[in-house]
Parts: sequence; structure tokens; C-alpha cells
Amino acid sequence: MRIIQVLAPVISILPDRVIRYIGKRAAETLLNKYARIEVTGDEILSERIGKPTIYIANHLSNMDGIVLNKVLEKNNVIFMAGIKLKANPFTSIFLRTVRHIPINPNSADRKPIKKALEVLKTGESILIFPEGTRSRSGSMIKAKRGFLLLARLSGADIVPIALEGTERLMPINQDDMGRETPHHAAVKVKIGQPFRIEEKNPGGVSDEECLYNAMRKIAEMLDPKYQGVYGDGSPGSNQGDGSPGLI
Repeated sequence: MRIIQVLAPVISILPDRVIRYIGKRAAETLLNKYARIEVTGDEILSERIGKPTIYIANHLSNMDGIVLNKVLEKNNVIFMAGIKLKANPFTSIFLRTVRHIPINPNSADRKPIKKALEVLKTGESILIFPEGTRSRSGSMIKAKRGFLLLARLSGADIVPIALEGTERLMPINQDDMGRETPHHAAVKVKIGQPFRIEEKNPGGVSDEECLYNAMRKIAEMLDPKYQGVYGDGSPGSNQGDGSPGLI
């Protein structure tokens, strides 16, 4: 791991196929050496193979994408990934190992939504972290509304995923995410039942309520200490670190 961190600037200028090979081997090594992954509800993933699906998950660590890429390897998933990851030589190595659509969490650019719609139309799936950034507190922070539009325009089923333990697997380094280091940790991945977003209804269900209801489906699978602003119905505040996290 340390070798890749040191050599990251050099690796980043190699041909893409070489970078992907290095990244995949490094990701496999990280998971095999440090992570004890327990998946609950994997039968739901089996049922979703070949069906266009929007997967949504809480976001704790730069390891979230690596873990979920492994768990969802049979489900043809393309990740929505923050552009900040590509700018860092270290995280960009892992970013290139997964299929992804780059997004700017603070932009109104609709191009990523259009690309995601095209993906879903082909029968493939999308994974997005609605919080838009990793949580500093280790508990859920207020989500952004972007995925509601994608869900409504596509009509795709949504499958919630709850993550626990990745914040210990690779803790956030507030100064430089390229210097984050792995630790041995038990990781739980809980897969929820598919659902659909309610239609926006003037005088009825609001976007805020739709967003809350969707995120609650993740929170309900989590230990209370991870539920954050979706644990008691309070609006809370966004306590993210301003970084999109890996994938």
C-alpha cells in the first residue's frame, strides 16, 4: 500500500490498461488482507442481475467503492464518482479500476444524469452515494436530491445498501486522502428490498419527504450509531468533509 502511495505520481502516467491492472491487484490485496466482509441480503442482488437498478448507499470511507465493487461484481454496476478523486494520483489509480461516471457534487451539470439514464436504458445499473461526501462523524449526513431526478426519469427500482465498518477499514485523513492507510476491520454490507421513489405531488409528498423516506431505508438497516440525521426524523446538518470519497 505504501509503495503505491509513493509511486502513485509515476503510476498515474502509465497506460490505462496497466493502471487498471495495478489498481485491481491492489484492491484485491487490500480487501483480502484487511477486510472481513459480511453480506446480508445477497439473494436480493442475485435477483437483480440483468435488471436496471439504482443502488444507493451511505458513505463512510474511500474504501466504500472498493468494497461495493466487489460485492456488486455480478450486477453490471457503474459508479457515480466525484471528480476530486481523479485529481489525486493515489485515489485515481483505484478509480480507474471501476466503471464510473464523473460528477461534480457542487455543480448543476445535468450531463452525468443523462449518461446515467443511458446506462440504465441498456439494462445496466448505477450506484450513487446520495450524501455526496464521506461522513466525518461516522453517521449519516443530509443527502442531496440529485438521485431523485435520476430515479423518476428512469423509473428504475432503487436498492438501498447499508455500510458499517469501512470507516475503520480506511479512516479519513483530513489533510490528504492520498495518505489514508488501511486497518484490519469487520465490514457489514446489508442489502435492502427494492423500492420506487414517490412522485412529487403538489400539496402532497415533497422532494424533502421523498429524500428522507429513501434514506431512512438505509438507516433502518444500520446500527443506531450510524443513523445520524436519519435516525430520529430531525433535519440535522451536513457534516461531511467536503470530499466525495472513493466512488
